[in-house]
Formats: sequence, structure tokens, C-alpha cells
Amino acid sequence: MTMRRVRARRGEGAQLREELLSAAEELLAEAGTEEALTLRAVAARAGVSTPAVYLHFADKEALVEAVCMRVWGELGRLFRDNLGGDPWPAMGRCARAYIRFALDHPVQYRVLMMRPSASPGVPPAAAEAFGHMVDAVSACMETGVVEGDPAEVALGLWSALHGCASLMIAQPSFPWPDREALIDRVVRVAGFGTALYSRLPRDLPPSEELAARFDALGAELAAGEGQSSP
Repeated sequence: MTMRRVRARRGEGAQLREELLSAAEELLAEAGTEEALTLRAVAARAGVSTPAVYLHFADKEALVEAVCMRVWGELGRLFRDNLGGDPWPAMGRCARAYIRFALDHPVQYRVLMMRPSASPGVPPAAAEAFGHMVDAVSACMETGVVEGDPAEVALGLWSALHGCASLMIAQPSFPWPDREALIDRVVRVAGFGTALYSRLPRDLPPSEELAARFDALGAELAAGEGQSSP
């Protein structure tokens, strides 16, 4: 026996939209992939007719992006919590938080950052993430530890962090090393690369001489007191 479909409720626009998002969020968590999410399933979970979903979302892509954006505010909170104090280690904390956030929310990150957006223009998620990176880099520039254009430098740093996160999400079966060890390595490489890039001459000495200079720099930094790590 086919159950009679519940009519879409009227006059509850904002509330119904939130209920639809909550239903989609539950289904997304249960399925573990956005591919399994359907408007029919979301409507059934929310107790409304399928056409009612279209009153709030143009299509499945718009619904999926909206539900994934619900967790995106957490990324901003993580950046705010980790900024402050010495900006150099703060940038490192923010970078680690970014990768961990992506790995802790793989479905949402894949939807928002690893595929074309359903809407034209720069996706809100990307704009927010980039803005957080610019804030962290700009703080370092105020002390002189990082030089250059804030947007360009932030873009380079963001690209490195996104590369790590997206690879680990897209290739879960790859024999990755310890998660925290890999995150630490990527962040340190990206951080020191960011700081050194603008200071390096275009023409570098031969490999042996370059290695000796790097060794000397490493020894000098290790001998210093109160040194901070990105």
C-alpha cells in the first residue's frame, strides 16, 4: 500500500528550509557520499512532498552545497581560535587546523572545494577559506617574517594545504604515513617555503654549496633561544 504523500507546509519558509537542511545533513552523514543524496529522500526524511524542496533549492546541487556550508563556519572559528600571539606559529596552527578540518569533514570538503560550484562566480566557501589565509599571512607580514603581496603569498600557502587535504581525501587507500606527522611536514615545508621565497635570489649556487648553507642556517636557528615553529 502506497502511503499518501504529506503536503508541503505553508508559511514556514525559514523553518522548513532548516528542516530540509537538517534532513539532508543526516542523510549525508549516513551515506558518506553526496552521490547517494536525493531530493526525494530528503523530502521523505523531512516529512514533506518532493516539490516542497524546490521552493527552497533550485536543484540537488544547490541543496548539497547549502548543507555542506553549514559546517563551514567551524573553519572560521578554528582560525579565530588559533590566531593571536606570535603570528609565525599562529600561521602554522591555522594551517594545521585547515587540513584537519578538511579531513574531519571529507564529504563537505569534497563538495565545496574539490568540484565545480553549482553557482557562478567564486564560491562562498572558497572565498571564506582564502580570506582566512590572507588574515594569517598578513599578521606575519606585520612582523616582517613573511614578505610580499598578502593575496599572492596566501594563495601559495593555501594551494599547498589544499593539495595535502584533497589528496588524502581522494586517495584514502594510499599507504599514507601517520596523519599528524604528514600534516606537520606539509605545514613546515609550506611555511618555511613561504617565508624564504621572496628572499631567495633568482640564481642559486650549486647543490653542494646550497646544502652547506642550509645546514648552517639550520644550525643557527637550532642554537637560538625561544624559536617558534610554523
